[in-house]
Amino acid sequence: MKADPQVQRRLLDLQAIDTNLAQLAHRRRTLPERAELESLARELSSLEDERVRAQVAVDDLDRDIARLEKDVEQVRVRKQKDENRLAAGTGPARELEALQHELVSLNRRQGDLEDAELELMEQRETAQGVLDGVEQRLADTRDKRAATEQRRDEAMAEIAKEEEFKRGARQPLAADLPSDLVNLYDKIRADTGLGAALLTAGRCGGCRLDISGADLARIRKAAPDDVVRCEDCRRIMVRTNESGL
Repeated sequence: MKADPQVQRRLLDLQAIDTNLAQLAHRRRTLPERAELESLARELSSLEDERVRAQVAVDDLDRDIARLEKDVEQVRVRKQKDENRLAAGTGPARELEALQHELVSLNRRQGDLEDAELELMEQRETAQGVLDGVEQRLADTRDKRAATEQRRDEAMAEIAKEEEFKRGARQPLAADLPSDLVNLYDKIRADTGLGAALLTAGRCGGCRLDISGADLARIRKAAPDDVVRCEDCRRIMVRTNESGL
């Protein structure tokens, strides 16, 4: 393939733009905010599991307390009935004596239930504190996620703006070059990430390897408009006065 030496040199300008575009794409893929958001997502999932467990613990205690409150109320109602009957003083003496024994038993039962209820209420207070702490950590982590998402979006917008500028510069440059040369360049770039490189002091700027003596002799014999390629990496080597030929 042949191309005017000046046209070949402009491939380096095209490559510089494509390198910048590749760097921007890499920057988008490796934004630190991406990794941070993945870490925050895992943290939020773990915290949500912890919140559910804490909520279940509170709910279980609430249910147990409600059951005890119901039992205490039933005892109070039964005591009130017995006390009213005793106050009335009606009925056989044996029955009144049995009511007195039952009241003693009911008072003891009420005391036991109220002690158990108090213990559960203390446990609930502790469980609620755990739940409140988890919910606060969840809120803080969600705020952190929102701030990280905003930084990511701002960085992505900046990258998109730079990409738009670079693509705007690439299009007319590529359109002004011979299509067969650009097609070759694009094919090599798709395979290796770099389509054209400068030949400097007998070294390929693509693979960074020194050109062998036989290849240098071949390149020296090539016409100025011949498109030469590296035998090692197959990239287009652009010759300039710095090429040392």
